Amino acid sequence: MQSHSSKESDDEEYSEISLRPFNISDTDDFMVWATDEKVTKYCTWEPYTSKQEALNYINNTIIPHPWYRAICLQNRPIGSISVAINSGNRTELGYVLAYKYWGKGIVTKAVKLMGKIIFSDFPGLERVEALVDDENVGSQRVLEKAGFTREGVLIKEVIKGRSRDMVMFSLLSF
Repeated sequence: MQSHSSKESDDEEYSEISLRPFNISDTDDFMVWATDEKVTKYCTWEPYTSKQEALNYINNTIIPHPWYRAICLQNRPIGSISVAINSGNRTELGYVLAYKYWGKGIVTKAVKLMGKIIFSDFPGLERVEALVDDENVGSQRVLEKAGFTREGVLIKEVIKGRSRDMVMFSLLSF
């Protein structure tokens, strides 16, 4: 899959983002958000504590993954977005963004773009799902703005050894 970009008509600094595959050279940028406890608070993984750990993850998981992309500004990664195939007609979306870029509409644009890409790459795909901690209101707003539908709440999902309520969102193909 090639790089894709989104451009709005305004000249905002954050109006253009692109999604592209990760490279090993992105490790330092990856470490900016992957080590930040504010960013990883609602993730299923703990913050990274070493560059070697990040290099291993990028090499062994991210680079071989067909739908794991860097969210970039001026081709520099500021976050990531991925889609995992759960079954023949469903996928699960995940994303993370460096804290300094929160609240600027970047993830909403990335989610919309990834939705178009994944439905194009998989014509038989019927739904993309996203699970969000019920306390993570910002991420819920991202999905709603990107056209996802709030379906319900999964009570007491255990993530990071803690029981959390998770909101299920979906984007359906039409």
